[in-house]
Amino acid sequence: MNRYPIWKYLTVLIAVVIGLLYTLPNFFGESPAVQVSSAKATLKIDTATLDRVQTILQQANIPNTGAAFELNGTVGTVRVRFPSTDVQLKARDLIEKALNPNPAEPSYTVALNLLPASPAWLSAIGANPMYLGLDLRGGVHFLLQVDMQGALTSRYDALVTDLRVALRDQRIESAGIERDGMSVVLSFSTEALRDRAITALRTRNPDLQMLERTEGGRQQIVGRLSQAAITTVQSSALKQNITTLHNRINELGVAEPIIQQQGADRIVVQLPGVQDVAKAKDILGRTATLEIRMVDDSPAAASALAAGTVPFGLERYQDRDGRPLLVRRQVVLTGENLQDAQAGRDSQNQQPAVHLTLDSKGARIFRDVTRDNVNKRMAILLFEKGRGEVVTAPVIRGEIPGGQVQISGSMTAEEAADTALLLRAGSLAAPMEIIEERTIGPSLGAENIEKGFNSTLYGFIGIAIFMVVYYHLFGAFSTVGLALNVLLLLAILSMLQATLTLPGIAAIALTLGMAIDANVLINERIREELRNGESPQNAINLGFDRAWGTILDSNLTTLIVGVALLVFGSGAIRGFAVVHCLGILTSMFSAVVGVRALANLWYGNKKKLQSISIGTVWKPKD
Repeated sequence: MNRYPIWKYLTVLIAVVIGLLYTLPNFFGESPAVQVSSAKATLKIDTATLDRVQTILQQANIPNTGAAFELNGTVGTVRVRFPSTDVQLKARDLIEKALNPNPAEPSYTVALNLLPASPAWLSAIGANPMYLGLDLRGGVHFLLQVDMQGALTSRYDALVTDLRVALRDQRIESAGIERDGMSVVLSFSTEALRDRAITALRTRNPDLQMLERTEGGRQQIVGRLSQAAITTVQSSALKQNITTLHNRINELGVAEPIIQQQGADRIVVQLPGVQDVAKAKDILGRTATLEIRMVDDSPAAASALAAGTVPFGLERYQDRDGRPLLVRRQVVLTGENLQDAQAGRDSQNQQPAVHLTLDSKGARIFRDVTRDNVNKRMAILLFEKGRGEVVTAPVIRGEIPGGQVQISGSMTAEEAADTALLLRAGSLAAPMEIIEERTIGPSLGAENIEKGFNSTLYGFIGIAIFMVVYYHLFGAFSTVGLALNVLLLLAILSMLQATLTLPGIAAIALTLGMAIDANVLINERIREELRNGESPQNAINLGFDRAWGTILDSNLTTLIVGVALLVFGSGAIRGFAVVHCLGILTSMFSAVVGVRALANLWYGNKKKLQSISIGTVWKPKD
């Protein structure tokens, strides 16, 4: 009756072992470390960088407790651990000076960091600590304001080019197309040409509202975006900026960044573990701008390049190998027109290549440019902090329609993947400025952790004392089940690599109260069966079975609320909801399976059981 099959005992035992293994890393704390990453999109971090950093430290006799090269996708990072923060700061300054001899143009980003101090054997089995949020670990918080007028200005500038191409395709001659504030003005010599233009443009640009006017003897069209189109442009700009920030910050190796929209035109960026505000601003400022321009390889340009001069209308840049190039000032395409970039192979010779996908406007422009510039070179430039660098400059072999572009040449598969990653990172669709910045120190985070841990611990002790005093041995069973519940909850959060915040700690404390409720229901049901005259063995069996329905109903209704918070909430509310929902599931397992396994193990083999230790069983009065 009260005997579990061996597989159920093994299930509970395995749950306990897994819980211990995956909870354990959270108690080892963190080690001070220095992180080295690339400050230039075209500079790669590899094992040679690791060797160089170790050599720098060895020559200065600075001890470290471990150094490693980590590869996240195609982005490499070097991390070195140190025994104390004093050694960490000294090492950071030394590495910074050695790797960046010219501070005005840093090639590497050398930042302070904190890394888990758990043993390597735990990391080998995937047992890593939970991430800590900004309020527990410390770090920097930024609120960014997106310039929506700048996004609209960029859209109107692009619209000028789009309209010029459309009129050229329809062979409609215009007397000028220019942006005038938040509108586009198209001028024509005759009314007939203006009417033809309106008919042609209405089909291709349904979002453009066009008004006719006559000014200075010219027939003009004034085009303005509809309100729906303006809303779409602003929403897309915000989303693209968030995506770009994600790409850049993730590539820099900043741990667990939080980047999310706030309101209609603001973005919140939280970087846990980063204490240097200047460094964090530098990271945010690394968003790159992509441009495609034509290369001037004419004899006159080559002579000017050899003489060290730059002719009017051209600009001088360097490619990834340091070779100078002269490119035209006119921008053919920008990162706004790039939808995707993937590394692949040339279909003809199977050489590594980068495949680009352009949007409809970009495809039309690219088709015209490649048709008119066969056997000429096209440069793809990446601008960071106002400085441009040529990523690649392939030769145009023929007209390329359809918006599917292939970049190939003397590149390895790894270089093709790197180039695709750089191009995918994209550019900001609208300018941004920091309107709020806040630094949370590690001491405040440690204080929050201590207070949260103590509040949960004291709550657990209070519940345990009450249960043991009131329910005796079954109260001890309930306390062990409660400990199992917390153990499993922490293990699952660690396995999911969830980010723990103060609301998450509050959810753990709430889970304790909810989990003990199931045990109270079970114990009271067992008491009720004993009062009804059932034998102790039968009372235990009926108590667990008949309490299950009530436990399921109460937890299911609470779970529904938790899921609603998870679906409709955001930020701290979602963090609370995740821990809350997981806590409900682990509490049901620990109370119904774990506690019953203890009761069965203790009482199940006693055939002539006369009484059980469950406190005073009050008999009803006659």
